[in-house]
Amino acid sequence: MSAYPLLDRVLADPTGLAWAILVREGHEHAEVIVGEIRDIDVLTDIPSAQPDLPVLTLVPFQQIQERGFDAHDDGTPLRVLAATQLERIPREEVHALLPKIDVNVTNDRFSVSDEDYAQIVSRVIDDEIGNGEGANFVIRRDILCDVDTEPALAALTWLRTLLSDERGAYWTFAVNTTGHTLVGATPERHVSVQDGRVRMNPISGTFRHPHDVAELEPNFRAFIKDTKETEELFMVVDEEMKMMAQICTDGGRITGPYLKQMAHLTHTEYLLDGRSDADPRDVLRATMFAPTVTGSPMENACTVIKRHEPAGRGYYAGVLALLERDEMGAEHLDAPILIRTAHLTADGQVRVSAGATLVRDSDPVSEVAETTAKASGMLAALGLRPRRELKYAVQLRDLDQVTEALEARNETLAPFWLSPQEPRPDPDLLGKRVLIVDNEDTWTQMLAHQVRHFGLDAEVQRWSDVSREGMDDFDLVLFGPGPGDPGDASDERITHTRALMEARLSEDRPLLAVCLSHQVLADIAGMTLVKLPKPNQGVQIPVDLWGDQAKIGFYNTFVARPGDATLPSGAPLEVAVDPIHDAVVALRGPKTASLQGHAESVLSRDGLTTLHGLIRHSALG
Repeated sequence: MSAYPLLDRVLADPTGLAWAILVREGHEHAEVIVGEIRDIDVLTDIPSAQPDLPVLTLVPFQQIQERGFDAHDDGTPLRVLAATQLERIPREEVHALLPKIDVNVTNDRFSVSDEDYAQIVSRVIDDEIGNGEGANFVIRRDILCDVDTEPALAALTWLRTLLSDERGAYWTFAVNTTGHTLVGATPERHVSVQDGRVRMNPISGTFRHPHDVAELEPNFRAFIKDTKETEELFMVVDEEMKMMAQICTDGGRITGPYLKQMAHLTHTEYLLDGRSDADPRDVLRATMFAPTVTGSPMENACTVIKRHEPAGRGYYAGVLALLERDEMGAEHLDAPILIRTAHLTADGQVRVSAGATLVRDSDPVSEVAETTAKASGMLAALGLRPRRELKYAVQLRDLDQVTEALEARNETLAPFWLSPQEPRPDPDLLGKRVLIVDNEDTWTQMLAHQVRHFGLDAEVQRWSDVSREGMDDFDLVLFGPGPGDPGDASDERITHTRALMEARLSEDRPLLAVCLSHQVLADIAGMTLVKLPKPNQGVQIPVDLWGDQAKIGFYNTFVARPGDATLPSGAPLEVAVDPIHDAVVALRGPKTASLQGHAESVLSRDGLTTLHGLIRHSALG
């Protein structure tokens, strides 16, 4: 017997108990939880934590249906493990006490072959990104295998291996519940709530460690400067900032970038934080799920995932959500993303899922390799890949000029999101009411935050909830961005937005349009819309807006070609053109303005000034 009776109980009867062992970043002790299982329907049903009796919730990917988004319904439960006992043990002692047995793993195979996965990558790039459905998408495939050891005992054994071999994980864990057992080492915090602060950690950009140490430094320097890897990270930061703008009173602030160095891979990451008094369950619901495992815009990404993945994700890309209560009675939330995780079922099947982030410049062969690399740590623990004995003595962040190269990424980003966001009201705009029409892309939350920064009163409504009469009470209507083809007359969202814009214009009331809505406005004004041969997804473009030079972030597949533009009233519109892409980047006329780019994006260094100018033009006439 050891000095840890609760762990002894788990080790003596791992199958008969519901338990979790959590080794968390920033915690000196591992936590051993034994408790009762309860399956619930929605996140608001998660029970309250008690002092020293936390509640751990296994949130499957299909729970995103709670937000009205698409997902395969695979029956994976929203499962609560409510602690009845908790024991804290020094991390190294947990490792020493865990079992070390041979687990026979057989029949390993991919759910989707390399060739088929490469074809899926090509289809997503051509048919989805290439047709304006979004900026990036994460499509996963699974490594499947079988074990003849009890799942709970196998998980304890693999947890020991992960604690030995992996490093840099946010959580290393094993959780056993009836019919579902998880074990993994995830690098990424999804969201945490503590003392009124919300934090998110978007991780993107993957450097695969070479086996030859001599290749390490030159390969890593090339990775740090790689445009695709940099843009990939900026895109997920933008997507998570949409969430932060929705749940945080100050909209959220960005710090970083940082490196997350693990045994097989190194990632780049940012830290987002902001203040909120929302219940942790509401924060969890509003942030389902991370764009690093779905894509953007989030709602359409879920539709694309369902279209291209043949079956449900189970717990992959969901979260483990730990609710704790401090001595003052406040509940805290710590929720890592369920990646780099093995899911074991009662019949002895094991699934390890991994996805690649697909962007406009993705190479199908490279994305195939990335899915294998991301699963490599877990597969090594299972004995399906060689264990990485080599531990690099060097910290990659300590290499010459790496810190400078990372910091240089911020030089072109929007200062607004990198610094404290003190309100700076414009006396001419103070108190004016703005309706922001959400076209299924929550950029509108970032727009609302910036609009409020100027002293306006902003309200966001989904496109389907907006009526002609409902716009009457607002001083300005800002029509927001969204996925899709602006000329698709079969898309009810497009036709409804067009009708609303035409109604607003007919009444000569202030109107501002962004991205997709800019394209709809250009179509109303008689301009020609075309699809770009290569989408502008997550890129910064310098533009001339009637003499004002600005660097703006663009996420678009369609553009309006330069030409005469006239409002239904007959009033002409002034046109700003990007000559490189032969594209209209902005329009303005009587009480009307539009922008093809995203002034609200972290990529828009001059976005705040640009948005302010367009609002003043529209709202003040």
